[in-house]
Amino acid sequence: MKKSNTAVVILKEWGLFIIFISIIILSRLYLWSPVKVDGHSMDPTLANGEYLLVLKYQSIDRFDIVVATETDKDGTTKEIVKRVIGMPGDTIQYENDTLYINGKKTDEPYLTDYIKKFKEDKLQSTYTGDDYDDNGEFFRKLAAQAQAFTVDSEGSPVFTIKLLDDEYLLLGDDRIVSKDSRQVGTFQKEQIQGEATFRFWPMLPFKTYKAYRTQLNVNWVRFKRRTYKLWNFTFQEPSNGLFLKIPATFSASCS
Repeated sequence: MKKSNTAVVILKEWGLFIIFISIIILSRLYLWSPVKVDGHSMDPTLANGEYLLVLKYQSIDRFDIVVATETDKDGTTKEIVKRVIGMPGDTIQYENDTLYINGKKTDEPYLTDYIKKFKEDKLQSTYTGDDYDDNGEFFRKLAAQAQAFTVDSEGSPVFTIKLLDDEYLLLGDDRIVSKDSRQVGTFQKEQIQGEATFRFWPMLPFKTYKAYRTQLNVNWVRFKRRTYKLWNFTFQEPSNGLFLKIPATFSASCS
């Protein structure tokens, strides 16, 4: 009887806490995972050392930032963070930094800043500083030799990749230094672990990376400090600024 009373007391005092911890643990195992950005392949969208929240079992959409498993030639695997450019069955073409998806010219606004810097000085000033102490010289050499910001594994600025019905094309945002589908090949759905939805460290400025899509067009918008109503949701930007990816019309270790 005494043991029974003790159990009741424990459940009353700790029951909610135990349930809460259990939910956190189970959701961590099955719904989400944290990923640290290790490298510069997703610059300037993601910075080296940032931490992202990755949601598992999400639908895979074009331009999503995802975590995938890459297998090296020696059989070892690692997690990488890349952007989905090609969907199953697509024909992807690049012509001197212009993307064509199934013959349709498609903007890549997340590349605008680095393409501009590439045209100005081949990113030589960008790949200079404390963040590039270890590999800046190598990056500058790669950029100096590149004919365009986006080239294939042979260095050609004009190339075409045709995807099978179960293949995805994943590329890094810094096309000069990124090792991605151009070198390691396409990815299948089971290799994609989840979608990087937002950055949780550093906390400010808050950033979300979910791409709301329509007509393959995605715009970057920085809101001023105002209150916005979107569908049935009302939200206000903090004073430091809120960054969201909004469509023109609605529709890990990293290397």
